[in-house]
Amino acid sequence: MPEPDDIIRPADAAAIALARQLLAAALHGALGVIHPDLGGPQVSRVAVGLCADGLPILLVSSLSLHTRAMRANPAVSLLVGEPGPKGDPLTHPRLSVQARAAFVERNGPEHPDLRRAWLLRHPKSGLYIDFADFGFVRLIPTRADLNGGFGKAYGLSADQIMLP
Repeated sequence: MPEPDDIIRPADAAAIALARQLLAAALHGALGVIHPDLGGPQVSRVAVGLCADGLPILLVSSLSLHTRAMRANPAVSLLVGEPGPKGDPLTHPRLSVQARAAFVERNGPEHPDLRRAWLLRHPKSGLYIDFADFGFVRLIPTRADLNGGFGKAYGLSADQIMLP
């Protein structure tokens, strides 16, 4: 049996393009955080957007457990990539991004642009985006793992998944 390090391939141009495509297409994903009270993993479904600089961004409520968890420990993981309509879901590509959560100042200079871009991607969030408990969180990638299907596992640097 091969060791895990023997299975993970260095990212080539096709893997980088697929990782970027998965991130660009993601409307939602699974956000992994460390539960602030229990110390174990906690996963939530979140809506996903992209900043103009290609960083993933989330719109979160301060009332949510995952927001409290990110404030206590900014280390997060975001899984994107949806299974297609046919076949085994495990044969479809997905990207797991390890990142640091960085909260965006609600009255800061970038907030209006983020708000505008977010509403273009998630128009139904117009119902709650301006509620006082909602704000943006940038996810600053540190690395990523791409599973492009069976036998197609790649490790990627933060630079390799950043959208131009």
